[in-house]
Parts: sequence; C-alpha cells; structure tokens
Amino acid sequence: MASKKTRPTGRLLTVAQAAERLNTSERYPRRLIEERRITFVKVGRHVRIPESALDEFITAGTVEPVSLRIRGAA
Repeated sequence: MASKKTRPTGRLLTVAQAAERLNTSERYPRRLIEERRITFVKVGRHVRIPESALDEFITAGTVEPVSLRIRGAA
C-alpha cells in the first residue's frame, strides 16, 4: 500500500525552537517525535520539525469554546 507523502513547508525548526513555540520544555517535542505524533525531518543525525507540522499539531489540538444557552432567559 502506497501512502501519499506530503512535503513539509516552511522553516525547519530545531527541537528547542519547537519547544519555545509550544511554551514547553524540550522534552515534550522529543516525546512527540518518539511517539510519531508529529511530522519530523532527519537531516543527518539532527532532527527538525517543519513549521507547517507544528501548525497542524496546534490546530488539531485546538478546542473551540461552547456557548451555553440558559433556559428560561428571555
């Protein structure tokens, strides 16, 4: 089965830059990479995270607010 591969777009961020953007320690993006929960690129022995992959990860985790309707309110 051939899977469709998409080319990452935008800058390639280091793990430290990705962690800064997510406002976490470097441990979290490393765990995302290890668990294959985010797209990453290997450049030699270095790991880089495409900016577009980070944007997609953030968008996928975004929860929209719910507006509550109060019963009996006019």
